[in-house]
Parts: sequence; C-alpha cells; structure tokens
Amino acid sequence: QVQLVESGGGLVQAGGSLRLSCAASGRTFSTYTMGWFRQGPGKEREFVAGISWSGGKNDYADSVKGRFTISRDNAKNTVYLQMNSLKPEDTAIYYCATARTSYSGGPLRGMDYWGKGTLVTVSS
Repeated sequence: QVQLVESGGGLVQAGGSLRLSCAASGRTFSTYTMGWFRQGPGKEREFVAGISWSGGKNDYADSVKGRFTISRDNAKNTVYLQMNSLKPEDTAIYYCATARTSYSGGPLRGMDYWGKGTLVTVSS
C-alpha cells in the first residue's frame, strides 16, 4: 500500500508560479513511476506530467510543456511539480498518483494509488 498526500495548492495570479509537493509513504517509493494529473471544472481528469523511478525520464502534456517541471527526491519520498507561467486554464484540482511500473514517456494510465488532490486556482 502507498499513501500519497499533495500540498502546495492555492490561489495565484496569471503568470505566477506555484510548486506542488506529493509526499509518499512506502518502502518501494523509489521504484514507482510518479505522475501528476488534474481535473478542471466540468472536465475529465487529465494527465499532466510523469517521471520514472530514477528521475531519468520525464514527460508532459502538451498543454504544460515548457511551463511545468516534474521532479522527485527519493530520499524524501517526495515528488514535485513546479508550475510557472500559470494560466487561468490551469485551474484544477491536482492529483498525485503512482504506479509500480517503468516509464518511458507519454501519458500515464492505469495508476495504482492516488492522493486526494490539492486545488490550484489561477486568477486573471
């Protein structure tokens, strides 16, 4: 079992930055692929970013490429999402998730564990 707890959400102005954190429990955290997803108002949950267990492979949804950066600190069992140049359309609940699988890029699917989410609101 893995437990994930997101933090760092809040209200920011368009063009601003925010860093989300996801703290994970579990002895095998470093071997799990980690990802960030989001669900905006009236929308389906969508993939945002993924990172391999080693941190050597990262990938992003087209909508956030060049603005968001995913990283992980396995010593702290934590994955981060640095969000820059935020836009109102980034407003969503952001979820951290993990899967016990390898990752070679692209949208993540079939995640095994999910956090409860943290709300990010971007005002214009």
